[in-house]
Amino acid sequence: MNGNTGLWIVLLVLVVFVVIVLARSVRIIPQARAGVVERLGKYQRTLNPGLTILIPFVDRLLPLLDLREQVVSFPPQPVITSDNLVVSIDTVVYFQVTDPGAATYEIANYIQAVEQLTTTTLRNLLGGLDLKQTLTSRDQINGQLRGVLDEATGRWGIRVSRVELKAIDPPHSIQESMEKQMRAERARRAATLTAEGTKQSQILTAEGQRQAAILKAEGDAQAAILRADGESQAIQKVFDAIHKGNPSQKLLAYQYLQTLPKLAEGSANKLWIIPSE
Repeated sequence: MNGNTGLWIVLLVLVVFVVIVLARSVRIIPQARAGVVERLGKYQRTLNPGLTILIPFVDRLLPLLDLREQVVSFPPQPVITSDNLVVSIDTVVYFQVTDPGAATYEIANYIQAVEQLTTTTLRNLLGGLDLKQTLTSRDQINGQLRGVLDEATGRWGIRVSRVELKAIDPPHSIQESMEKQMRAERARRAATLTAEGTKQSQILTAEGQRQAAILKAEGDAQAAILRADGESQAIQKVFDAIHKGNPSQKLLAYQYLQTLPKLAEGSANKLWIIPSE
């Protein structure tokens, strides 16, 4: 009985040992991950995604590295500009591990290293710019910062693809001054637009009045011409009718006498003379 119990214990131990060996031998690397294998404490190889076999108790798989592009937002950092103003800058860095071996052995903590390098580079870049240049040259600062970071992190197996200044916060006193200046600028622009609108309105009104006066004068001239033509044609017709009728002197004298009272109807006629004949 004791012999059988001992045999079962030995078999159980062997099964457990085999299971442990298999568990330590077989590794599955997920997609977009990479594993660094050390053999007896020395770098042996880098594992790509898929199934791999390790030598138990000889090979050691280090924690897997993420090969996807990563985004890290660093806390605000105080930076002094060339005009001795302290601005707070939030930075966002996009980077990717391209060499798992270098990222493991060339740097202890690459995220912390990128953060410190970003802070140092920002202070160097903004130390030569004043506040206005800092606020208006964000794209230029991003490009210079990315170039410096990418060059420095290349030997760490890191590729910096993009750097963004998420926020640039000047001191509160400067912010208040800038807000007052912006409000004054907006008020000036509004007054300028109002004056320009009033000017254009007056110009259009004067132009309209001038065009209306010109049209009215042209209409009056055309009306006078038409009236003169009408009167001329009427006189011509009367003259022709009179000559065609061959009137006598008595008839003309009679018509003349009938016209005389009409000459006296005007209020301005104070004196009128009747011919002696």
